[in-house]
Amino acid sequence: MTGTGAVVTGGAGGLGRAIAARLVARGYAVRVADRDLEGAQRVADELGAGELGASAVRLDVTDAQACDELAQQVQDSDGLALWVNNAGLLFTRKSWDHPAAEIDAMFAVNVRGLMNGTYAALAQMRALDRGHVLNVVSLAGLSAAPGETVYAATKHAALAFSTGTLQDLREEGSRGIAISSLCPDGIWTPMLFDKIDDPHAAPSWTGVMLSPERVAAQAMRLLDSRAPIRSVPAWRGGLLRAYAAAPRLAVRTTPFVLAQARKRQAAFGRKHPRP
Repeated sequence: MTGTGAVVTGGAGGLGRAIAARLVARGYAVRVADRDLEGAQRVADELGAGELGASAVRLDVTDAQACDELAQQVQDSDGLALWVNNAGLLFTRKSWDHPAAEIDAMFAVNVRGLMNGTYAALAQMRALDRGHVLNVVSLAGLSAAPGETVYAATKHAALAFSTGTLQDLREEGSRGIAISSLCPDGIWTPMLFDKIDDPHAAPSWTGVMLSPERVAAQAMRLLDSRAPIRSVPAWRGGLLRAYAAAPRLAVRTTPFVLAQARKRQAAFGRKHPRP
């Protein structure tokens, strides 16, 4: 680790909070960054303030200048070792039914926001050729599904940007900076709480519904391995890559897969009422 400074965007709850907690336990000085400053402050207070603890900062990831300023502040105070791009948005419906505002918002946060954070971090890390950028993508970045099509398009873009930027670094001669993409299955967080009865969100129930803590544990393994991509669970990543490689088969089997997913979604809703 170079320095102790870490930034976790979308840190006011869900997976962001779980990742921040594990980073504090590892000795990072974590900035819990979120548009919801009150929520970020609650998380920071829970995790413990202090030199090697957590502090809250308001951050809109669509503001490139704000990302740059935060990266510079962390570098100057603690040394920026890690930037986690976790902030994300999910709207579900048929691709052609999305209002323009929903499409714009998902691309602004899921793609441009992730790019802003990555660029801000690299601006500090490249000088020393040290550091790690961890981008929370999704299994939707490996294969699209009806109802979450536009969301999947943003995640495909995020994954392509992450792996391509890593290759840019290696071609430049950098060996000390890692860019990793975490691709989890559905996670039971506020992003899905209001979609338990949404038939368009059924693709999130096609596999394994994960807890934030389980995914955060895998994020730590990814930090240790510095691998370019980690799917959670791993078998789901392999399956969805196969689907993406055989689109005709995927189209034929989608109705059956979605029918099963909607059954799982309904059963999950009965056992896990919306918080």
